[in-house]
Amino acid sequence: MKHLFTSVFVFLLVQTAWSQTLLKSIMHDGIQRDYRVYVPSINDGSTEVPLVFNLHGLGSNAAQQEFYGNFTSIADTANFILVAPDGTLNTSNTTFWNAFGSPTETVDDIGFLSALIDTIASDYSINLNRVYSTGMSNGGFMSYRLACQLSNRIAAIASVTGAMIDPAFLACNPAHPTPVMQVHGTVDPTVPYGGGTGFLGAEAGVAYWVDYNNCNSTAIETAVPDIDQTDGCTADRFVYSGGDAGSTVELYRINGGAHTWPGAPIDVGVTNQDFSASVEIWRFFSQYRLNELVGVEEVKNESSFSVYPNPSENVFTIQFEKVANRSVQIHNSVGQLVKQFNTNSNSLELNLEELGMYLLTVISEEGILTKKLIVK
Repeated sequence: MKHLFTSVFVFLLVQTAWSQTLLKSIMHDGIQRDYRVYVPSINDGSTEVPLVFNLHGLGSNAAQQEFYGNFTSIADTANFILVAPDGTLNTSNTTFWNAFGSPTETVDDIGFLSALIDTIASDYSINLNRVYSTGMSNGGFMSYRLACQLSNRIAAIASVTGAMIDPAFLACNPAHPTPVMQVHGTVDPTVPYGGGTGFLGAEAGVAYWVDYNNCNSTAIETAVPDIDQTDGCTADRFVYSGGDAGSTVELYRINGGAHTWPGAPIDVGVTNQDFSASVEIWRFFSQYRLNELVGVEEVKNESSFSVYPNPSENVFTIQFEKVANRSVQIHNSVGQLVKQFNTNSNSLELNLEELGMYLLTVISEEGILTKKLIVK
């Protein structure tokens, strides 16, 4: 989605956002990737806090999305780190997220966002059980792709005017029940409510996750109070509860709504003002933790095992504090599972031949322990 702003408004927006937000970048696959990180003043680093990705739409950027899909005031009281990354330019020279995995677009956004989780977790005290992604339009598409292909790191997602890519076009292999929220206008001219080429309609996408999570097939439907009768639309909420590991799926149907973010501070179409999508998304996210969804006790930043040498040319030695039954998983930088095995030894060797960064995950009665591995 492309938002149009006057030059004065853009200047005021950037100046306001910069006064509260840190601008940072990392290198990934030889590309400088920029992002904005908002740390609320109540965050003193003494406790692990959630991480929320807020992804912009097609043709937009991180600064605009930080303002348009505004979570900063919510982060100020709920105490979570908010990250708005920038996409890259596609072959049409438009900022985008590579949500469709098109063969003509080679940028690795899944790997970038996975690496960004690691970077943020190294800079701040992050609860890796509580990493969430939301986004507008193309950012909503990308959030769905993360749910499908980076589910080992993402607890829940929400899409506003985005959609789920048809699984017939792009495989969806989530590793756990995944809470999903969809917010969509019925007269959206950009991403039609009923779907389009390569992507599912809002209700069909919701139905996919209702089935995957084993939620109740009948929703509890409520009308959102029509508190602003001048906005040209109304809203209904559908909640599919009873899913595995307590997961739910929610749909906010904006009757007569366009390609907009409910509660947004500016009008770029018929924008529902009866509720704030940002408030509802955080209310939804705050219920879920990755460890509860995968059925283990805890995901920890600090691992009670050692790996050496690290970085390594290809062979790593893993040393645990004690003998126990463990499941070991190795994911590459794009979230693909490259090795998986069980062990009850307190010492083992691991061979990784391809250069790059990997995430080592160890699952046992102790919970989930993670460590980055680098093959140089």
